This record gives sequence, C-alpha cells and structure tokens, in this order.
Amino acid sequence: MAEIEIDGVPADPARLAALGLLNYGHFTTLRVEAGAARGLTLHLDRLVRDCRTLFGTELDRAAVRERIRAVLPADGAPVTVRVTCYDPALGLERPAAPAAPALLVTTRPAAAAVPPPLRARTAPYRRELPGVKHVGLFGLVHHRRAAQLAGYDDVLITDDGGLVTEGATWNIGFLVGDKLVRPEGPSLPGVTEALLTGAYDGPQSREPVRAAELARFDAAFALNAGIGLRPLAAVDGTAFDPDHPLLAELRAAYLGVAAEPV
Repeated sequence: MAEIEIDGVPADPARLAALGLLNYGHFTTLRVEAGAARGLTLHLDRLVRDCRTLFGTELDRAAVRERIRAVLPADGAPVTVRVTCYDPALGLERPAAPAAPALLVTTRPAAAAVPPPLRARTAPYRRELPGVKHVGLFGLVHHRRAAQLAGYDDVLITDDGGLVTEGATWNIGFLVGDKLVRPEGPSLPGVTEALLTGAYDGPQSREPVRAAELARFDAAFALNAGIGLRPLAAVDGTAFDPDHPLLAELRAAYLGVAAEPV
C-alpha cells in the first residue's frame, strides 16, 4: 500500500513540491475501517463543494472513491485517509488559469483509542474562508504551537469579541444538563458534528458561546473524524467534567451511525 499517491500513482516529488510551494488546495480526512467510513457521503459533498469554490471545477465523486479504495489495507485495518485536491500546474503568478485539480491521497494508521481529555486555551483568530477545509493551516498550527508551549494541549479559537467558534482541527460542543449546545460563528461545518447532532435525540441548540462564560456548561468535547468525540478537561481556567455520563451516551450515538462502504 502506497502511503502517498497522486492520481493513483506514487507521489512524484516535483508534483508534491507544487503543493508545498503554492499551498492552495482543500482536503478532507476520514477514518476508514473494513472498507467503510462514517459520513462518507458528507466527506464527498465537502470535496465537491470546496472544489467548486477554490477551482471552479466539478470533482468526480466516483474517482475519489476509487482512489480511496486503492490505498486501503487488504486486511481492513483502520486507517486515517486524507484526500487533498490541488492543481500541481497552478502558479503563483497566474492562479486564475483554468484548473485541473489532482487528487493526493495519504494514509496513516488510525488511532486505536480516544486520547486523554484535552486542555485548551483560547486565542482570537479567524481562518480565511472558514467554511472551506483548505490547506492554509499556518495560523492554526501557530496558535496550537503557542498553546502547547504554554502548557496546554491545543487551542480553541474565538473571534475578536470573545465568541467561541472552533478548535484548531476540531469542532466543539458543550453540555448543560442534557442539552447539547454548539457555538454560533464562522467555523468549518464538521462531518462528525453533523453525524452526532443527527444521531442524538436529546435537546440541542446553536447559540453564541462566550469564552468568558464557559463556567455555565457542565462538559465540553471536541469532534473530528480522526478521534470521534474527545472530552475537554478545561478551557483556560474553566474546568469541565470529562466523565460526564452524557458524554458516553453521545459517543455511543456517534458510534451507532452506520459506516458507508467506500
């Protein structure tokens, strides 16, 4: 199994370098096990939508699925697959030239278990085109690095007014009683977030969440395709219950979502 392929062949260094030098493209990341992935349709929807936004072209869903299938391990072992769409021929001087995006597919072993609860600190920041899962990760990585150097695990992004939006590479949810609260604001529409909110039959709302008022919540959790649901232990000086009983219910609801064959 090749770990990095571009359009179905082992990655050529020159074509790979084009992505690093221009850094213009978009991607999605999904966990695949036994040839199936939760939310596969939503991941494909994201790739198609973002390809229209960044390149003005239509992405072939069947080709994406074919490329994913080609890199999966024969034994069905769980892997994290990242599909990146970019144009190796696109130049800095003429990015408006007609695009012919390529599919770069990478794989790595999937995490075997949910990692320990996160401790995050807040930082004001807004991604460019927050609704697109693009490859421009400099700001997020910079803020994550700063948080880790300060003794935290990760960063939780806010706007300039202190409203919570999203984590560095994850969406966030909060619990107050049995109610699931998701923050309003410019953030990436998460596949895992969509699956969980569709699977949970308890009360839910989307509302403004201020970093200064996080103590009103009983629990908080991060969501992405790689980890599913991961509890937060604290944000800044506010502690949460990482063993809140509803977290187990939410995790079970998410795991109960049927995976789609690739």
